[in-house]
Amino acid sequence: MSAIINPFIRGFNHLTTQRQLVITYEDDCPPAFRPLHESQAHLRDDEIRQHPCIFCDGFALITEGQTVPDVIEAQCTGIGIVRTVVYAVMANDTGHPMHVGDTYSAESAATLIHRLHFMTGHYSRCWEISSAHISRQALAGLGAMADIATPSGLLFEAFRLPYSHAVGVKLIATPWTSENLRDITDQNATQLRQEHMAAGLPGSLVNVLHLAALADTRILIFDPDAPALEGLLLHDHG
Repeated sequence: MSAIINPFIRGFNHLTTQRQLVITYEDDCPPAFRPLHESQAHLRDDEIRQHPCIFCDGFALITEGQTVPDVIEAQCTGIGIVRTVVYAVMANDTGHPMHVGDTYSAESAATLIHRLHFMTGHYSRCWEISSAHISRQALAGLGAMADIATPSGLLFEAFRLPYSHAVGVKLIATPWTSENLRDITDQNATQLRQEHMAAGLPGSLVNVLHLAALADTRILIFDPDAPALEGLLLHDHG
């Protein structure tokens, strides 16, 4: 499952801040962006700006007023001046690192991250998708579960929407990661999937429920009139 891009996941994940030095070094070269070496992480921004530095591909070091060990200095081939300091906001987008933007203070970066985070920490926890994303058999079985109105004991409950052909699912104890499930049910994600299959749930339904639950979705509506979710398999209901 880890190799599959989850179409239910939206927004940026794992937002972090990285302090970067903007370094000019040669007239015909664009500025270089480098993090400060960990040995100088205590330096304030005003102790870095407009100071000479040395740098390599992985880091930079301030040389003015600082003692730089020979073994570290030997790794640096570039010489320049730190023009300013930026706080880069980085994120994870469907498994790939992404540079969201730069700010000019740690406080501004923290504010930006706060604004990019939703109150729940998620872009959406409720989805309405085409019922064609599960097989006809799965849709009929889900409707039967909703009509019985008896707790399934499978960490989800089905329900009907009045005056509609749609069927909804309330997902419980999400996200269905092994770490989270062990804290709640003493089972891992693989065991939960096996339990669902052993209970006779169609594979198409199990796959969609687990993808949605991994994205911490809580409400999932299957509606024949809803649009398809890009990246999610469709089934022929003809």
